[in-house]
Amino acid sequence: MLILGLNAYHADAAAAIYRDGKLVAAVAEERLNRIKHCAGFPALAVREVLRIAGATLGDVDEVAIARDSTANLKQRLGYVLRNITGVARAAQKRLQDRAGLKGLDVQLVEACGATKKQLRAKIKRVEHHLSHAASSFFHSPFERAAILTLDGFGDFASTLNATGEGNAISPMSRVFYPHSLGMLYTTICQFIGFDRYGDEGKVMGLAPLGEPRFVGEFKRLLRLTPEGFELDLACFTHHTEGVVMGADEYGSPSYGHFFSPALEKLFGAPRKRGDEITQRDKDIAASLQLRLEQAFVHLATLLQHKTQLTDLCLAGGVALNGVANGKLLEQTPFKRIYIHPAAGDDGTAVGSAAYLSHAKHKEARHQVQHAYWGSAFDDAEIKREIDKLNADEVEVRALDESTLMKETAKDIFAGKVVGWFQGAMEWGPRALGNRSIVAHPGHPQMKQILNARIKHREPFRPFAPSILAEKLSDYFESDHESPFMLMVYRTRPAKYAELCAVDHVDHTGRVQTVTSTQNRKYHALIKEFGRLSGTPVVLNTSFNENEPIVCTPGEALNCFLRNGMDTVALGNHLVRRRGNITSVS
Repeated sequence: MLILGLNAYHADAAAAIYRDGKLVAAVAEERLNRIKHCAGFPALAVREVLRIAGATLGDVDEVAIARDSTANLKQRLGYVLRNITGVARAAQKRLQDRAGLKGLDVQLVEACGATKKQLRAKIKRVEHHLSHAASSFFHSPFERAAILTLDGFGDFASTLNATGEGNAISPMSRVFYPHSLGMLYTTICQFIGFDRYGDEGKVMGLAPLGEPRFVGEFKRLLRLTPEGFELDLACFTHHTEGVVMGADEYGSPSYGHFFSPALEKLFGAPRKRGDEITQRDKDIAASLQLRLEQAFVHLATLLQHKTQLTDLCLAGGVALNGVANGKLLEQTPFKRIYIHPAAGDDGTAVGSAAYLSHAKHKEARHQVQHAYWGSAFDDAEIKREIDKLNADEVEVRALDESTLMKETAKDIFAGKVVGWFQGAMEWGPRALGNRSIVAHPGHPQMKQILNARIKHREPFRPFAPSILAEKLSDYFESDHESPFMLMVYRTRPAKYAELCAVDHVDHTGRVQTVTSTQNRKYHALIKEFGRLSGTPVVLNTSFNENEPIVCTPGEALNCFLRNGMDTVALGNHLVRRRGNITSVS
Protein backbone atom coordinates (compact mmCIF):
# COMPACT_ATOMS: atom_id res chain seq x y z
CA MET A 1 0.00 0.00 0.00
CA LEU A 2 1.26 3.48 -0.95
CA ILE A 3 0.18 6.36 1.29
CA LEU A 4 0.89 10.03 0.64
CA GLY A 5 0.92 12.17 3.80
CA LEU A 6 0.43 15.94 3.75
CA ASN A 7 0.70 18.97 5.95
CA ALA A 8 -1.12 21.61 3.93
CA TYR A 9 -2.53 25.10 4.43
CA HIS A 10 -0.39 25.65 7.47
CA ALA A 11 3.20 26.71 8.08
CA ASP A 12 5.86 24.11 7.33
CA ALA A 13 3.88 22.53 4.51
CA ALA A 14 5.33 19.13 3.65
CA ALA A 15 4.74 15.78 1.98
CA ALA A 16 5.79 12.22 2.76
CA ILE A 17 5.43 8.77 1.21
CA TYR A 18 4.82 5.49 3.05
CA ARG A 19 5.09 2.18 1.22
CA ASP A 20 3.96 -1.07 2.87
CA GLY A 21 4.47 0.30 6.38
CA LYS A 22 7.83 1.97 5.76
CA LEU A 23 8.76 5.59 5.31
CA VAL A 24 10.28 6.12 1.86
CA ALA A 25 10.59 9.90 1.47
CA ALA A 26 9.75 13.12 3.30
CA VAL A 27 10.38 16.71 2.16
CA ALA A 28 9.30 20.14 3.40
CA GLU A 29 8.06 22.56 0.75
CA GLU A 30 10.45 25.29 1.95
CA ARG A 31 13.49 23.30 0.80
CA LEU A 32 12.22 23.35 -2.78
CA ASN A 33 10.61 26.77 -3.17
CA ARG A 34 13.16 28.48 -0.84
CA ILE A 35 10.52 30.23 1.31
CA LYS A 36 11.11 29.60 5.03
CA HIS A 37 8.26 27.81 6.83
CA CYS A 38 6.21 27.96 3.64
CA ALA A 39 2.46 27.68 4.17
CA GLY A 40 -0.10 26.55 1.61
CA PHE A 41 -0.25 23.45 -0.56
CA PRO A 42 3.07 21.50 -0.87
CA ALA A 43 2.94 20.97 -4.62
CA LEU A 44 6.70 20.73 -5.14
CA ALA A 45 7.14 18.42 -2.15
CA VAL A 46 4.41 16.10 -3.44
CA ARG A 47 6.15 15.77 -6.78
CA GLU A 48 9.53 15.25 -5.13
CA VAL A 49 8.50 12.50 -2.72
CA LEU A 50 6.73 10.67 -5.53
CA ARG A 51 9.89 10.98 -7.64
CA ILE A 52 12.05 9.61 -4.82
CA ALA A 53 9.61 6.73 -4.36
CA GLY A 54 9.60 5.98 -8.08
CA ALA A 55 5.82 6.37 -8.11
CA THR A 56 3.11 8.40 -9.78
CA LEU A 57 -0.03 9.92 -8.33
CA GLY A 58 -1.95 7.06 -9.87
CA ASP A 59 0.00 4.58 -7.73
CA VAL A 60 -1.13 6.21 -4.47
CA ASP A 61 -3.76 4.23 -2.55
CA GLU A 62 -4.57 6.80 0.13
CA VAL A 63 -3.82 10.44 0.88
CA ALA A 64 -3.58 11.41 4.54
CA ILE A 65 -4.04 15.04 5.58
CA ALA A 66 -3.09 16.06 9.13
CA ARG A 67 -6.23 18.01 9.90
CA ASP A 68 -9.72 16.92 10.93
CA SER A 69 -12.38 19.59 11.43
CA THR A 70 -14.67 17.07 13.13
CA ALA A 71 -12.17 16.34 15.94
CA ASN A 72 -12.93 17.67 19.42
CA LEU A 73 -16.28 18.93 18.15
CA LYS A 74 -17.93 19.23 21.58
CA GLN A 75 -15.18 21.52 22.83
CA ARG A 76 -15.24 23.57 19.61
CA LEU A 77 -18.98 24.17 19.80
CA GLY A 78 -18.82 25.17 23.44
CA TYR A 79 -16.10 27.67 22.70
CA VAL A 80 -17.96 29.13 19.71
CA LEU A 81 -21.06 29.76 21.81
CA ARG A 82 -18.99 31.58 24.44
CA ASN A 83 -16.83 33.58 22.00
CA ILE A 84 -18.85 34.58 18.95
CA THR A 85 -16.81 37.76 18.31
CA GLY A 86 -13.41 36.13 18.29
CA VAL A 87 -14.63 33.27 16.13
CA ALA A 88 -16.13 35.68 13.61
CA ARG A 89 -12.84 37.54 13.19
CA ALA A 90 -11.00 34.34 12.34
CA ALA A 91 -13.79 32.80 10.29
CA GLN A 92 -12.74 34.11 6.87
CA LYS A 93 -9.25 32.59 7.03
CA ARG A 94 -10.63 29.30 8.35
CA LEU A 95 -13.16 29.16 5.53
CA GLN A 96 -10.36 29.79 2.99
CA ASP A 97 -8.33 26.93 4.46
CA ARG A 98 -11.36 24.65 4.50
CA ALA A 99 -12.08 25.46 0.86
CA GLY A 100 -8.50 24.57 0.04
CA LEU A 101 -8.77 21.25 1.84
CA LYS A 102 -11.95 20.45 -0.06
CA GLY A 103 -10.03 21.03 -3.29
CA LEU A 104 -7.14 18.74 -2.42
CA ASP A 105 -7.94 16.35 -5.24
CA VAL A 106 -7.75 19.14 -7.81
CA GLN A 107 -4.48 20.50 -6.43
CA LEU A 108 -2.90 17.05 -6.29
CA VAL A 109 -3.80 16.46 -9.91
CA GLU A 110 -2.45 19.87 -10.94
CA ALA A 111 0.74 19.43 -8.92
CA CYS A 112 1.51 16.12 -10.59
CA GLY A 113 0.39 16.98 -14.09
CA ALA A 114 -2.09 14.14 -13.92
CA THR A 115 -5.76 13.78 -14.81
CA LYS A 116 -8.54 13.48 -12.27
CA LYS A 117 -9.20 9.97 -13.54
CA GLN A 118 -5.65 8.96 -12.54
CA LEU A 119 -6.23 9.97 -8.92
CA ARG A 120 -7.79 6.87 -7.45
CA ALA A 121 -6.67 7.49 -3.85
CA LYS A 122 -9.13 8.25 -1.10
CA ILE A 123 -8.37 11.37 0.95
CA LYS A 124 -8.50 10.69 4.68
CA ARG A 125 -8.18 13.12 7.58
CA VAL A 126 -6.16 12.42 10.71
CA GLU A 127 -6.45 14.60 13.81
CA HIS A 128 -3.50 16.96 14.17
CA HIS A 129 -2.25 15.68 17.52
CA LEU A 130 -2.78 12.04 16.59
CA SER A 131 -0.55 12.77 13.59
CA HIS A 132 2.08 14.22 15.92
CA ALA A 133 1.77 11.20 18.22
CA ALA A 134 2.04 8.74 15.33
CA SER A 135 5.12 10.49 13.92
CA SER A 136 6.96 9.77 17.16
CA PHE A 137 5.59 6.53 18.60
CA PHE A 138 5.32 4.46 15.42
CA HIS A 139 8.93 5.26 14.53
CA SER A 140 10.34 4.77 18.02
CA PRO A 141 12.10 1.62 19.25
CA PHE A 142 9.45 1.22 21.97
CA GLU A 143 6.79 -1.49 21.90
CA ARG A 144 4.94 0.40 24.64
CA ALA A 145 5.41 4.04 25.66
CA ALA A 146 3.81 7.16 27.05
CA ILE A 147 3.17 9.88 24.45
CA LEU A 148 3.11 13.64 24.99
CA THR A 149 2.49 16.13 22.17
CA LEU A 150 2.60 19.90 22.68
CA ASP A 151 2.29 22.78 20.23
CA GLY A 152 0.43 26.02 19.59
CA PHE A 153 -2.86 24.57 18.43
CA GLY A 154 -4.12 21.95 16.02
CA ASP A 155 -7.70 20.78 15.64
CA PHE A 156 -8.63 22.81 18.74
CA ALA A 157 -6.11 21.12 21.05
CA SER A 158 -2.65 22.13 22.21
CA THR A 159 -1.65 19.03 24.18
CA LEU A 160 -2.29 15.30 23.97
CA ASN A 161 -1.53 12.72 26.65
CA ALA A 162 -1.64 9.18 25.31
CA THR A 163 -0.12 5.74 25.41
CA GLY A 164 1.12 3.68 22.52
CA GLU A 165 1.30 -0.09 22.34
CA GLY A 166 2.06 -2.10 19.24
CA ASN A 167 -0.03 -0.61 16.45
CA ALA A 168 -2.38 1.36 18.69
CA ILE A 169 -2.36 4.86 20.12
CA SER A 170 -4.79 5.41 22.99
CA PRO A 171 -5.53 9.06 23.89
CA MET A 172 -5.95 9.73 27.61
CA SER A 173 -6.58 13.48 27.82
CA ARG A 174 -6.12 16.75 25.93
CA VAL A 175 -5.63 20.40 26.75
CA PHE A 176 -7.93 22.47 24.56
CA TYR A 177 -7.92 25.95 23.06
CA PRO A 178 -7.25 28.62 24.32
CA HIS A 179 -4.69 27.17 26.80
CA SER A 180 -1.35 26.36 25.18
CA LEU A 181 2.34 26.23 26.09
CA GLY A 182 3.19 26.97 22.48
CA MET A 183 0.98 30.03 22.52
CA LEU A 184 2.65 31.28 25.71
CA TYR A 185 6.12 30.90 24.21
CA THR A 186 5.19 32.54 20.90
CA THR A 187 3.43 35.45 22.60
CA ILE A 188 6.41 36.27 24.81
CA CYS A 189 8.75 35.94 21.83
CA GLN A 190 6.60 38.53 20.06
CA PHE A 191 6.66 40.79 23.13
CA ILE A 192 10.46 40.93 23.21
CA GLY A 193 10.70 41.59 19.48
CA PHE A 194 11.18 38.10 18.07
CA ASP A 195 7.95 38.17 16.12
CA ARG A 196 8.73 36.29 12.95
CA TYR A 197 7.39 32.80 12.48
CA GLY A 198 9.93 30.33 13.87
CA ASP A 199 11.77 32.79 16.15
CA GLU A 200 11.17 30.63 19.23
CA GLY A 201 14.51 28.87 18.80
CA LYS A 202 16.31 32.22 18.95
CA VAL A 203 14.70 33.02 22.30
CA MET A 204 15.73 29.60 23.66
CA GLY A 205 19.30 30.59 22.76
CA LEU A 206 18.90 34.06 24.32
CA ALA A 207 17.55 32.76 27.64
CA PRO A 208 20.92 31.75 29.19
CA LEU A 209 22.09 35.38 28.89
CA GLY A 210 19.41 36.49 31.35
CA GLU A 211 18.32 35.84 34.93
CA PRO A 212 14.84 34.43 35.66
CA ARG A 213 13.85 37.40 37.82
CA PHE A 214 10.34 37.44 36.35
CA VAL A 215 9.50 33.89 37.35
CA GLY A 216 6.81 35.19 39.73
CA GLU A 217 5.10 36.95 36.87
CA PHE A 218 5.32 33.81 34.76
CA LYS A 219 3.72 31.75 37.51
CA ARG A 220 0.76 34.09 37.12
CA LEU A 221 0.82 33.81 33.32
CA LEU A 222 0.99 30.00 33.43
CA ARG A 223 -0.59 28.14 36.32
CA LEU A 224 0.19 24.46 36.80
CA THR A 225 -2.80 22.39 37.88
CA PRO A 226 -3.33 18.80 39.06
CA GLU A 227 -4.62 18.03 35.54
CA GLY A 228 -2.17 20.11 33.51
CA PHE A 229 -1.97 23.89 33.12
CA GLU A 230 -3.94 27.07 32.45
CA LEU A 231 -2.99 30.45 30.97
CA ASP A 232 -3.99 33.78 32.53
CA LEU A 233 -6.04 34.78 29.51
CA ALA A 234 -6.20 38.43 30.58
CA CYS A 235 -2.66 38.83 29.21
CA PHE A 236 -3.47 37.34 25.79
CA THR A 237 -5.69 38.20 22.84
CA HIS A 238 -5.81 34.97 20.86
CA HIS A 239 -9.00 33.84 22.62
CA THR A 240 -10.81 37.10 21.78
CA GLU A 241 -9.25 38.01 18.44
CA GLY A 242 -8.80 34.48 17.13
CA VAL A 243 -5.61 32.79 15.90
CA VAL A 244 -5.25 33.72 12.26
CA MET A 245 -2.13 32.73 10.36
CA GLY A 246 -1.48 34.96 7.40
CA ALA A 247 0.80 34.31 4.44
CA ASP A 248 2.18 36.69 1.87
CA GLU A 249 1.92 36.14 -1.87
CA TYR A 250 4.92 33.82 -1.72
CA GLY A 251 3.58 31.66 1.12
CA SER A 252 5.72 33.07 3.95
CA PRO A 253 3.63 32.71 7.14
CA SER A 254 3.00 35.26 9.90
CA TYR A 255 0.80 35.87 12.93
CA GLY A 256 -0.56 39.03 14.48
CA HIS A 257 0.56 39.84 18.02
CA PHE A 258 -1.16 37.87 20.77
CA PHE A 259 -0.36 39.96 23.87
CA SER A 260 -2.80 42.33 25.56
CA PRO A 261 -2.17 45.61 27.46
CA ALA A 262 -2.17 43.55 30.66
CA LEU A 263 1.17 42.04 29.62
CA GLU A 264 2.62 45.53 29.22
CA LYS A 265 1.56 46.30 32.78
CA LEU A 266 3.63 43.31 33.92
CA PHE A 267 6.78 43.96 31.89
CA GLY A 268 6.64 47.47 30.43
CA ALA A 269 6.64 48.44 26.76
CA PRO A 270 7.26 45.66 24.25
CA ARG A 271 10.53 45.65 22.32
CA LYS A 272 10.31 46.27 18.60
CA ARG A 273 12.22 44.06 16.21
CA GLY A 274 15.58 45.63 15.46
CA ASP A 275 15.79 47.58 18.71
CA GLU A 276 18.58 46.92 21.20
CA ILE A 277 18.09 43.74 23.24
CA THR A 278 18.09 44.96 26.84
CA GLN A 279 18.78 43.07 30.04
CA ARG A 280 15.05 43.12 30.70
CA ASP A 281 14.44 41.26 27.43
CA LYS A 282 17.10 38.69 28.31
CA ASP A 283 15.58 38.25 31.78
CA ILE A 284 12.10 37.80 30.29
CA ALA A 285 13.51 35.13 27.95
CA ALA A 286 15.21 33.37 30.89
CA SER A 287 12.01 33.45 32.95
CA LEU A 288 9.92 32.17 30.04
CA GLN A 289 12.31 29.29 29.39
CA LEU A 290 12.40 28.32 33.07
CA ARG A 291 8.61 28.32 33.33
CA LEU A 292 8.30 26.25 30.15
CA GLU A 293 10.73 23.72 31.61
CA GLN A 294 8.76 23.60 34.87
CA ALA A 295 5.53 23.02 32.94
CA PHE A 296 7.15 20.39 30.72
CA VAL A 297 8.47 18.49 33.73
CA HIS A 298 5.09 18.82 35.47
CA LEU A 299 3.17 17.41 32.50
CA ALA A 300 5.63 14.58 31.91
CA THR A 301 5.61 13.64 35.59
CA LEU A 302 1.80 13.54 35.66
CA LEU A 303 1.84 11.32 32.56
CA GLN A 304 4.46 9.01 34.00
CA HIS A 305 2.55 8.61 37.26
CA LYS A 306 -0.61 7.74 35.34
CA THR A 307 1.03 5.27 32.97
CA GLN A 308 3.93 3.95 35.11
CA LEU A 309 5.94 3.75 31.89
CA THR A 310 9.57 4.84 31.62
CA ASP A 311 9.73 5.27 27.82
CA LEU A 312 8.39 8.56 26.42
CA CYS A 313 7.63 9.74 22.89
CA LEU A 314 7.50 13.49 22.25
CA ALA A 315 6.21 15.52 19.32
CA GLY A 316 4.76 18.93 18.48
CA GLY A 317 6.49 22.25 18.02
CA VAL A 318 7.24 22.63 21.74
CA ALA A 319 9.29 19.41 21.54
CA LEU A 320 11.81 21.34 19.42
CA ASN A 321 12.88 23.02 22.67
CA GLY A 322 15.93 20.87 23.32
CA VAL A 323 16.68 22.53 26.67
CA ALA A 324 13.29 21.48 28.05
CA ASN A 325 13.68 18.01 26.54
CA GLY A 326 16.98 17.52 28.33
CA LYS A 327 15.37 18.46 31.64
CA LEU A 328 12.95 15.53 31.33
CA LEU A 329 15.82 13.06 31.63
CA GLU A 330 17.19 14.93 34.66
CA GLN A 331 13.96 15.63 36.53
CA THR A 332 11.36 12.94 35.68
CA PRO A 333 11.25 9.14 36.05
CA PHE A 334 11.43 8.68 32.25
CA LYS A 335 14.57 6.80 31.23
CA ARG A 336 14.36 6.84 27.43
CA ILE A 337 12.93 9.52 25.13
CA TYR A 338 12.28 9.38 21.40
CA ILE A 339 11.51 12.51 19.38
CA HIS A 340 10.75 12.38 15.66
CA PRO A 341 13.32 14.49 13.71
CA ALA A 342 10.55 16.74 12.38
CA ALA A 343 8.76 17.32 15.68
CA GLY A 344 6.94 20.41 14.34
CA ASP A 345 4.03 20.59 11.95
CA ASP A 346 6.05 19.40 8.96
CA GLY A 347 6.26 16.09 10.83
CA THR A 348 2.50 15.64 10.66
CA ALA A 349 2.89 14.76 6.97
CA VAL A 350 4.78 11.64 8.05
CA GLY A 351 2.59 11.17 11.13
CA SER A 352 -0.71 11.20 9.26
CA ALA A 353 0.58 8.60 6.78
CA ALA A 354 2.03 6.52 9.63
CA TYR A 355 -1.30 6.61 11.46
CA LEU A 356 -3.17 5.19 8.48
CA SER A 357 -0.46 2.61 7.81
CA HIS A 358 -0.06 1.29 11.34
CA ALA A 359 -3.17 2.17 13.35
CA LYS A 360 -5.74 1.67 10.58
CA HIS A 361 -4.18 -0.95 8.30
CA LYS A 362 -2.03 -2.70 10.94
CA GLU A 363 1.06 -2.72 8.76
CA ALA A 364 4.22 -3.67 10.63
CA ARG A 365 6.07 -0.80 12.29
CA HIS A 366 9.68 0.14 11.59
CA GLN A 367 12.04 2.33 13.55
CA VAL A 368 13.25 5.61 12.05
CA GLN A 369 16.90 5.76 13.12
CA HIS A 370 18.04 8.52 10.77
CA ALA A 371 16.67 11.68 9.20
CA TYR A 372 17.88 11.34 5.60
CA TRP A 373 14.61 11.05 3.69
CA GLY A 374 14.93 13.90 1.17
CA SER A 375 16.48 14.70 -2.19
CA ALA A 376 19.84 13.16 -3.15
CA PHE A 377 22.22 13.87 -6.05
CA ASP A 378 24.85 11.65 -7.64
CA ASP A 379 28.40 12.68 -8.52
CA ALA A 380 27.48 13.31 -12.15
CA GLU A 381 24.82 15.84 -11.13
CA ILE A 382 27.26 17.43 -8.69
CA LYS A 383 30.01 17.65 -11.34
CA ARG A 384 27.67 19.44 -13.76
CA GLU A 385 27.26 22.23 -11.21
CA ILE A 386 30.95 22.30 -10.31
CA ASP A 387 31.88 22.65 -13.99
CA LYS A 388 30.09 26.02 -14.01
CA LEU A 389 32.56 27.47 -11.48
CA ASN A 390 35.31 29.93 -12.34
CA ALA A 391 38.61 28.03 -12.19
CA ASP A 392 40.40 31.24 -11.20
CA GLU A 393 38.37 31.40 -7.98
CA VAL A 394 38.38 27.76 -6.86
CA GLU A 395 40.46 24.61 -6.91
CA VAL A 396 38.48 21.39 -7.57
CA ARG A 397 39.62 17.85 -6.82
CA ALA A 398 37.76 14.55 -7.29
CA LEU A 399 38.90 12.23 -4.49
CA ASP A 400 38.33 8.73 -3.26
CA GLU A 401 36.38 8.61 -0.02
CA SER A 402 39.34 7.99 2.28
CA THR A 403 41.26 10.93 0.87
CA LEU A 404 38.17 13.14 0.98
CA MET A 405 37.83 12.47 4.71
CA LYS A 406 41.49 13.20 5.39
CA GLU A 407 41.59 16.40 3.33
CA THR A 408 38.32 17.73 4.77
CA ALA A 409 39.32 16.92 8.34
CA LYS A 410 42.67 18.60 7.72
CA ASP A 411 40.88 21.80 6.64
CA ILE A 412 38.64 21.74 9.72
CA PHE A 413 41.66 21.18 11.95
CA ALA A 414 43.37 24.17 10.31
CA GLY A 415 40.49 26.44 11.34
CA LYS A 416 38.77 26.57 7.97
CA VAL A 417 34.99 26.66 7.54
CA VAL A 418 33.76 23.74 5.45
CA GLY A 419 30.46 23.09 3.67
CA TRP A 420 29.54 19.39 3.83
CA PHE A 421 27.02 18.28 1.19
CA GLN A 422 26.42 14.52 1.08
CA GLY A 423 23.68 12.00 0.34
CA ALA A 424 19.98 12.58 0.96
CA MET A 425 18.74 15.81 2.50
CA GLU A 426 17.69 15.78 6.15
CA TRP A 427 14.03 15.68 7.20
CA GLY A 428 13.18 18.20 9.91
CA PRO A 429 14.62 21.59 10.86
CA ARG A 430 18.15 20.47 11.79
CA ALA A 431 21.16 19.94 9.55
CA LEU A 432 22.47 16.55 10.65
CA GLY A 433 25.58 16.00 8.60
CA ASN A 434 24.32 15.89 5.02
CA ARG A 435 23.58 19.61 4.51
CA SER A 436 25.91 21.05 7.17
CA ILE A 437 28.60 23.65 7.64
CA VAL A 438 31.28 22.13 9.88
CA ALA A 439 34.15 23.69 11.77
CA HIS A 440 36.60 23.23 14.65
CA PRO A 441 34.69 23.01 17.98
CA GLY A 442 37.68 24.25 19.98
CA HIS A 443 38.65 27.27 17.87
CA PRO A 444 38.41 30.27 20.24
CA GLN A 445 37.17 32.64 17.50
CA MET A 446 34.97 30.26 15.52
CA LYS A 447 31.66 31.55 16.96
CA GLN A 448 32.50 35.09 15.86
CA ILE A 449 33.74 33.95 12.46
CA LEU A 450 30.58 31.99 11.72
CA ASN A 451 28.08 34.53 13.05
CA ALA A 452 29.73 37.55 11.47
CA ARG A 453 31.02 36.23 8.15
CA ILE A 454 29.06 33.09 7.34
CA LYS A 455 25.63 33.00 8.98
CA HIS A 456 25.03 36.76 9.44
CA ARG A 457 22.84 36.27 12.46
CA GLU A 458 22.52 37.34 16.11
CA PRO A 459 25.83 36.87 17.96
CA PHE A 460 24.21 35.24 21.02
CA ARG A 461 23.01 32.20 19.09
CA PRO A 462 24.98 29.02 19.83
CA PHE A 463 26.35 26.37 17.51
CA ALA A 464 25.81 22.66 17.94
CA PRO A 465 28.27 19.82 18.54
CA SER A 466 28.14 16.64 16.47
CA ILE A 467 29.89 13.91 18.45
CA LEU A 468 30.67 10.24 17.92
CA ALA A 469 27.90 8.52 19.87
CA GLU A 470 30.35 6.25 21.66
CA LYS A 471 32.13 9.33 23.11
CA LEU A 472 29.03 11.22 24.33
CA SER A 473 29.39 10.69 28.07
CA ASP A 474 33.08 11.66 27.92
CA TYR A 475 32.10 15.20 26.94
CA PHE A 476 28.53 15.71 28.18
CA GLU A 477 26.65 14.76 31.33
CA SER A 478 24.44 12.20 29.63
CA ASP A 479 24.70 8.83 27.93
CA HIS A 480 21.29 9.13 26.21
CA GLU A 481 21.83 9.35 22.44
CA SER A 482 20.45 12.38 20.60
CA PRO A 483 20.60 11.56 16.86
CA PHE A 484 18.29 14.40 15.78
CA MET A 485 19.88 17.26 17.76
CA LEU A 486 16.79 17.66 19.95
CA MET A 487 18.43 17.31 23.37
CA VAL A 488 20.53 19.85 25.24
CA TYR A 489 23.01 18.40 27.74
CA ARG A 490 25.43 19.90 30.23
CA THR A 491 29.05 20.06 29.08
CA ARG A 492 31.52 18.39 31.41
CA PRO A 493 33.65 21.11 33.12
CA ALA A 494 36.90 19.50 31.99
CA LYS A 495 35.78 19.96 28.36
CA TYR A 496 34.77 23.66 28.40
CA ALA A 497 37.93 24.86 26.67
CA GLU A 498 38.12 21.92 24.26
CA LEU A 499 34.57 22.66 23.11
CA CYS A 500 34.65 26.45 23.45
CA ALA A 501 33.00 27.08 20.04
CA VAL A 502 30.02 24.80 20.80
CA ASP A 503 29.76 25.29 24.57
CA HIS A 504 26.95 27.80 25.21
CA VAL A 505 27.24 30.51 27.88
CA ASP A 506 25.46 28.26 30.39
CA HIS A 507 27.87 25.40 29.58
CA THR A 508 25.42 23.28 27.61
CA GLY A 509 25.31 21.94 24.07
CA ARG A 510 22.48 20.98 21.72
CA VAL A 511 24.04 17.64 20.92
CA GLN A 512 23.85 15.44 17.84
CA THR A 513 25.15 11.93 18.40
CA VAL A 514 26.41 10.19 15.27
CA THR A 515 26.85 6.46 14.63
CA SER A 516 28.28 4.76 11.58
CA THR A 517 24.92 3.04 11.06
CA GLN A 518 23.00 6.32 10.94
CA ASN A 519 25.49 8.26 8.79
CA ARG A 520 28.61 6.39 7.72
CA LYS A 521 30.33 9.31 5.95
CA TYR A 522 29.70 11.89 8.67
CA HIS A 523 30.83 9.47 11.34
CA ALA A 524 34.03 8.83 9.35
CA LEU A 525 34.67 12.58 9.01
CA ILE A 526 34.27 13.20 12.75
CA LYS A 527 36.43 10.20 13.52
CA GLU A 528 39.19 11.47 11.21
CA PHE A 529 39.00 14.93 12.74
CA GLY A 530 39.25 13.28 16.17
CA ARG A 531 42.38 11.46 15.05
CA LEU A 532 43.99 14.77 14.10
CA SER A 533 42.78 16.88 17.00
CA GLY A 534 42.10 14.47 19.84
CA THR A 535 38.47 15.73 19.90
CA PRO A 536 35.80 13.41 18.41
CA VAL A 537 33.46 16.37 17.87
CA VAL A 538 32.83 18.90 15.10
CA LEU A 539 30.87 22.12 15.17
CA ASN A 540 27.75 21.65 13.04
CA THR A 541 25.47 24.37 11.75
CA SER A 542 23.00 24.36 8.88
CA PHE A 543 24.23 24.88 5.33
CA ASN A 544 22.43 28.13 4.60
CA GLU A 545 22.54 31.88 5.08
CA ASN A 546 19.20 33.34 6.25
CA GLU A 547 17.31 30.99 3.94
CA PRO A 548 16.06 27.41 4.08
CA ILE A 549 18.81 24.79 4.28
CA VAL A 550 20.26 24.12 0.82
CA CYS A 551 18.79 21.25 -1.13
CA THR A 552 20.69 21.07 -4.43
CA PRO A 553 24.39 21.15 -5.35
CA GLY A 554 23.79 24.45 -7.14
CA GLU A 555 22.32 26.03 -4.02
CA ALA A 556 25.23 24.73 -1.95
CA LEU A 557 27.79 26.21 -4.33
CA ASN A 558 25.97 29.54 -4.51
CA CYS A 559 25.94 29.72 -0.71
CA PHE A 560 29.63 28.81 -0.62
CA LEU A 561 30.58 31.48 -3.17
CA ARG A 562 28.65 34.37 -1.61
CA ASN A 563 29.89 34.02 1.96
CA GLY A 564 33.14 33.31 3.77
CA MET A 565 33.41 29.53 3.59
CA ASP A 566 36.84 28.19 2.63
CA THR A 567 35.97 24.72 1.40
CA VAL A 568 32.96 22.71 0.31
CA ALA A 569 32.81 18.93 -0.05
CA LEU A 570 30.07 17.80 -2.42
CA GLY A 571 29.91 14.06 -2.79
CA ASN A 572 33.49 13.05 -3.59
CA HIS A 573 34.44 16.48 -4.94
CA LEU A 574 36.43 18.88 -2.77
CA VAL A 575 36.18 22.53 -3.79
CA ARG A 576 38.58 24.98 -2.14
CA ARG A 577 38.51 28.72 -2.53
CA ARG A 578 41.84 30.07 -3.73
CA GLY A 579 43.25 32.15 -0.86
CA ASN A 580 42.63 32.01 2.88
CA ILE A 581 39.28 33.51 3.90
CA THR A 582 38.34 32.59 7.46
CA SER A 583 41.37 30.97 9.02
CA VAL A 584 42.70 32.85 12.03
CA SER A 585 46.26 32.34 13.24
